[in-house]
Amino acid sequence: MMDAPTWRVGWRWLLLLALVGSTRSEGVQSCEEVRKLFQWRLMGAVKGLPDSPRAGPDLQVCTSEKPTCCTRKMEERYQTAARQDMQQALQTSSSTLKFLISRNAAAFQETLETLIRQAENYTSILFCNTYRNMALEAAASVQEFFTDVGLYLFGADVNPEEFVNRFFDSLFPLVYDHLIDPGVAESSLEYSECIRMAQRDINPFGNIPKRVMGQMGRSLLPSRTFLQALNLGIEVINTTDHLHFSKECSRALLKMQYCPHCQGLMLSKPCMGYCLNVMRGCLAHMAELNPHWHAYIRSLEELSDAMHGTYDIEHVLLNFHLLVNDAVMQAHLDGPKLSEQVNKICGRPIRTPTQSTRCSFDESKEKHGMKISARNEEETLANRRKEFINSLRLHRTFYGALADQLCVNDLAAADGLPCWNGEDIVKSYTQRVVGNGLKAQSGNPEVKVKGTDPMINQIIDKLNHVIQLLQGRSPKPDKWDFHMGSGGGIAEQVSGDCDDEDGCGASGSGEVKRTLKVTDWMPDEMNLSDVKQIHQTDGHSTLDTTGSGCTIGTESMTFTLMGAVMLLPTLW
Repeated sequence: MMDAPTWRVGWRWLLLLALVGSTRSEGVQSCEEVRKLFQWRLMGAVKGLPDSPRAGPDLQVCTSEKPTCCTRKMEERYQTAARQDMQQALQTSSSTLKFLISRNAAAFQETLETLIRQAENYTSILFCNTYRNMALEAAASVQEFFTDVGLYLFGADVNPEEFVNRFFDSLFPLVYDHLIDPGVAESSLEYSECIRMAQRDINPFGNIPKRVMGQMGRSLLPSRTFLQALNLGIEVINTTDHLHFSKECSRALLKMQYCPHCQGLMLSKPCMGYCLNVMRGCLAHMAELNPHWHAYIRSLEELSDAMHGTYDIEHVLLNFHLLVNDAVMQAHLDGPKLSEQVNKICGRPIRTPTQSTRCSFDESKEKHGMKISARNEEETLANRRKEFINSLRLHRTFYGALADQLCVNDLAAADGLPCWNGEDIVKSYTQRVVGNGLKAQSGNPEVKVKGTDPMINQIIDKLNHVIQLLQGRSPKPDKWDFHMGSGGGIAEQVSGDCDDEDGCGASGSGEVKRTLKVTDWMPDEMNLSDVKQIHQTDGHSTLDTTGSGCTIGTESMTFTLMGAVMLLPTLW
């Protein structure tokens, strides 16, 4: 097939060539211009093209009492071309909308990946700066936690309750060994496992694991659903771009677009009313998507507006390390009581001589360790979502207005000009013009529309499903019931607004409004790109956390989330 520029240049040349012919079908003496346009449009010569008009008794659609320049074979080729033209017109009309959604879906996914890496680095820096003795042992748990966060966000079947519990279960033995009951040697694996299993009964971190579960559930689930909904939007457009046209529609498109050629009328355009009847008939099933598409965009907007405070994933992830610090400090303060409880459950510690690897700390870099880039109100993830929704809102009536848009912008003749009515060139179209949608097509004089389209019905079902998900993830202004899983039995009603208990204001943890720049993923002030550089020294790998000025021996902790999850999963 020819590319678009070549087609446009060639089409204009042939139209100029056709100007030598008559604008009416009477008196057409030669089919030369019809032959040239047909051969060029359909790429190559076709045998049997008539040189002059003749009777066409074998034509099925482009029938006329006048002599014709078309054969049955030409009519069949024209019908194929008419379907292709229609499909190309649909793809062109949806290209801006499709690009808007796909570009932002990719941008949001990339932003979330970067946000996860930054939150993981904050947590690694916390251990390296403040709890150096346990930094090496905590590294794997930190990496696993944020990998699970990413997997969940991008659609994997992981349970937030489980990975939050798993993180705090693994943290308690480290806190016990290094802060509550430190010794020259470390606890045995069996004893550490006993401590780990006892964490949920002893509750050394108070209500902080519960707060983390609540914040993760309230922020991760809406973001996950938002991404999945964008993926569905792309799927809807891809499906409608390749819609199958009925036999009646194909014949109507042929009659409107190419039958005039058979009478030598290459310059003619269909009358507006005629075009509307044909396009509204062909796109009647697609128009049924309109109320569901409108509701889909409205639900996306409502969810996006509600994702703030404890529902804002940016805030929650970038302050996670502060809750971890609060948890460790609380366990440390309650050390004597916790030690007594552990001794009752697990007995006295059984220690094995091991050498503990510590951070080698560079004091000259300490001041750079936790420096956070200044908040930029224009570049937050929330503002990026708002800009996207504002643009998406312009396409709320896309499917309902598509037929009219095609006629007005491209296909139909301008008002007051002679036009093609399906039979001849006339001053105006006199048939009744029907409305959009299936119900309006019963009186369509140009296209008979029968039944429903199974593919469109399937899309409607998917849209309704994701609308329910979006509405279910939109916190109400007053309260939103949050239930996460059954393992931890968490069920709480939370306010839609932010408060100290939720950890989004000035609290005991010192949480602040930390935001990730959308246009500057890794601020220079933090040097976070240097936080996890793996180097080989003396036969073992080390983790060079340049941003915090410390080094801990560990295995490679490169964030490989997107190696595991490359595509947004389907919802069904």
